[in-house]
Amino acid sequence: MSRPRKPKGRPVSGWLILDKPVDFGSTEAVGKIKWLFNAQKAGHAGTLDPLASGMLPIALGDATKTVPYVMDGRKIYEFTVTWGEERSTDDLEGEVTQTSDQRPTEQQIRALMPAYIGVVSQIPPQFSAIKIAGERAYDLAREGETVEIPSREVEVHRLTLLKAETDRAFFEVECGKGTYVRSLARDFGRELGCYGHISELRRSFVAPFAEETMVPLSALIALEEIEDRDERLAALDAYLVDTSEALSALPQIRISDDQAHRLRMGNPIILRGRDAPVAEPEAVALAGGKLVAIGEIGEGEFRPKRVFA
Repeated sequence: MSRPRKPKGRPVSGWLILDKPVDFGSTEAVGKIKWLFNAQKAGHAGTLDPLASGMLPIALGDATKTVPYVMDGRKIYEFTVTWGEERSTDDLEGEVTQTSDQRPTEQQIRALMPAYIGVVSQIPPQFSAIKIAGERAYDLAREGETVEIPSREVEVHRLTLLKAETDRAFFEVECGKGTYVRSLARDFGRELGCYGHISELRRSFVAPFAEETMVPLSALIALEEIEDRDERLAALDAYLVDTSEALSALPQIRISDDQAHRLRMGNPIILRGRDAPVAEPEAVALAGGKLVAIGEIGEGEFRPKRVFA
């Protein structure tokens, strides 16, 4: 009987809030961070296109268990729409498919915007990660196929026009999970009768991580010059955000070390005291400020669903 393989890398855990540069893919970024940190596991919470820059939260180790909670969070993007051309990818990377000499006025743009705030119906771009009959839409699009992508509801919490010029307009949008900013640009252009595409895109916020927590990739790469391995890894680890930060929106309970041990063994714990919550579908258990488990509270107990080392 063969022994189970020992995982490669360090069991380091936490979130690295990367400021992703342009022309660097999200999967490529995750691979680079995993290699730099010599981490056993890594994953990201929400793809950024190669054209886009900005916040790409990358989870290492046990933090990968909290990725769904970050995926569901609000996001803020700053983006520029260039008028006069619609492109196959709805951004600068694609081929021009429609052109127009018309240009919208600032008043026309502002009159259009209220219809794109709230719960709106949106068709994702042809070049997107949406699955059609088991295939990624972008794979089908690269093969020259035009696919019918069904519309879906997304939520736009805020849409602000920052500046309007003759050939382009600058916006900021705060939106929910699954919103494609490229689709907003495409739909703006079609409705204004001038066509449009994204020429610049930057993500400045992914809840619950603040913009100040972002780390430029260049700052991390610069640490490769540190010859001492332990010193280099310690310098990298200093940039990590604690795993529990991803769960800050969930109710929290404080527990003892003995209770933490029980939870890590997969056992429920009894909650006592007048301040103990009665029922919560999801809550976080912390011991000494460290994340122990995500679980459910009911009938005076905390029942673990996911535990952390």
